Amino acid sequence: MMKLSGSPAKALWQRRVVGCQLSGGVVLRRASWFFRVLGLAAYCACLLPAAQAQSAKFTIENKRAIKFYESGAECMRLQNWSCAESQLSKAAEEDPKFIEPRIYLGEMYEQRDMPKEARAVYEEVVAINPKFFPPAALHLADLESAAGDYAAARAHYAMAKEMDTDPQRRKRAALGMATCDFAAEAIQHPVPYDPINLGPGVNTADAEYFPCVTADDSTLMFTRLVKDVTSQYGKQEDFYVSHKMRDGSWGTAKPITSVNTTDNEGAGTLTPDGRFIVFTKCAGIDGTYGKGVKGMGSCDLFISRRIGDRWTKPENLGPPVNTRDWESQPSMGSDGRTLYFIRASKAPDGVKGMDIYVTKMGDDGAFSKPERLGDNVNTAGQEQSVQIHPDGKTLYFSSDGLPGMGGADIFVSRMQPDGSWGNAMNLGYPINSGGEDNSVLVGPDGQLAYIGSDRPGGQGDLDLYRFELPEAARATAVGYIHGKVTDRTTGKAVEADVELYDVTSGKLATAAYSDPQTGEFLVCLPRGQEYALNASAEGYLFYSKNYSVAQSEATGADLDVKLNPITAGQTIELRNIFFETASFDLLPKSTVELDNLARMLGANKDMRIEVGGHTDNVGNDAANQKLSEQRANAVREFLIAKGIDGTRIVAKATAKRSLSPRTKPRKAGRKTAGRR
Repeated sequence: MMKLSGSPAKALWQRRVVGCQLSGGVVLRRASWFFRVLGLAAYCACLLPAAQAQSAKFTIENKRAIKFYESGAECMRLQNWSCAESQLSKAAEEDPKFIEPRIYLGEMYEQRDMPKEARAVYEEVVAINPKFFPPAALHLADLESAAGDYAAARAHYAMAKEMDTDPQRRKRAALGMATCDFAAEAIQHPVPYDPINLGPGVNTADAEYFPCVTADDSTLMFTRLVKDVTSQYGKQEDFYVSHKMRDGSWGTAKPITSVNTTDNEGAGTLTPDGRFIVFTKCAGIDGTYGKGVKGMGSCDLFISRRIGDRWTKPENLGPPVNTRDWESQPSMGSDGRTLYFIRASKAPDGVKGMDIYVTKMGDDGAFSKPERLGDNVNTAGQEQSVQIHPDGKTLYFSSDGLPGMGGADIFVSRMQPDGSWGNAMNLGYPINSGGEDNSVLVGPDGQLAYIGSDRPGGQGDLDLYRFELPEAARATAVGYIHGKVTDRTTGKAVEADVELYDVTSGKLATAAYSDPQTGEFLVCLPRGQEYALNASAEGYLFYSKNYSVAQSEATGADLDVKLNPITAGQTIELRNIFFETASFDLLPKSTVELDNLARMLGANKDMRIEVGGHTDNVGNDAANQKLSEQRANAVREFLIAKGIDGTRIVAKATAKRSLSPRTKPRKAGRKTAGRR
């Protein structure tokens, strides 16, 4: 069963108890009740002295028992756990009705991750007097739920809801009752779940978690928790990358040395082409983010770009994405512009109010003010481990604020036609368990998922596994285009901006940059739609191609993009200009292509072009000749309306070849068109 958390509260708790803090992407295997137990010591500190101030001072009068209790309470204050356990246990043994030491023992066992022992003493507390300390029933129910004893848990949630007067704990108890009802039903109807270990190329004796894959499912990036004597914590998180071998296995993972440091880097997300990484970096004990690195709050998001095999120095994303609050666990959309992440407020006892936010990059390269997702996704509980699938409309995340199996469960929500998010659906049992379940990563086919688990039989600690999602939880499959951009005349790689537009809506579907050293690019291609692909680079005519992708078409395609330098006589074949049959009225889906042409003309003021219109071979020659001329003029008039000087554009009818006009830079007199 999977035991992931990634909860920042747990990281802060561990630092407080054992002197270790990891990044905002840290995964610590603690049950969800640890997030809530932080407030128990303060509650006890206030409640018990109040009881002692009564005439009886304690619930019993046995002086020997009271002496053991007072000694144990002092050991608790000093966090001397062995002393506390010994003295408080003696106090409890002295008198079976002595409730105070049992409450402290319950808290201590929870903090030491000893759920069986904590459950036993809370059972005694509830049996002695359930009204003396009402939160005991709630903590007992949480422990029972985490152990899968849903019948007992529901009874104690009901007890807590009835006896506790605190509104927040009553809400938790009500959610716990709903969780038990859901879990009992889910166990009777399990979903298919057969995780397969990714093997020794990826997994080691250390912990591996937070997987991320490229759009072609050929590159896997993940976080590994490694021992490091140079780290101020003795261990730290680093990124590793593995590439898929020809036989389908994953090769030996290598560290991203230019991104990794002796500090913590975790919870990363790749753009679909694997050329940008956005990740979490947190302040250390001294409040700094590492040598030469500046931050804004407890945890911030950073970005690095891969050029060839080298990664650039990470840069802070800055405001408005990062704030003085806690930002972590990012997920980049397939368009390379939409970023989802977790934001929370920092508090003395941890990090609270964990919600999912989204921000979008504008044409100027700046991110917009992040917006909180709606209440179908975000709850009064804690949301974490978000992933936006490459289809752009299926969201996976973890939450402890919705009915599930207990603790944090994995959910899926789908974008509605109005852009809102639909009701979250639990992925079901046994994918979700009574513990902390999160960090699912769903691959581009929408069916294969990756997850971190410490189930028996692994390489050690947390390992990465793959499994097939139940059909109801799957995302829409996406394909991809893998290409290479080169200079047609020299064959050298060109760094180009590659964009795919949905020709129906005219909206940008996805984008990428070709690598300046290799010319390679990779873009996602959701199926069942028609796309206009444009590749553009400074000093070159842009490249145009149309894709009409059937739902059943293959997942990937290779494309060789050869860009022509801007010189006189060069031709662009405009493949995304559309007219109705026998008409010269431009269809709306032609706008994307013509806007690109207008931008190119605007950037190259000396360029003059000849637009040649084509028709099909249906009809007589005279009619087609006239229609060709009318279509060329329609393109010319569009460009003029966009602010291009009409003297720079000549419209001309040409031979019958295709439905798309073509353009070419041309000469005027003895002056060469294009750049002069």
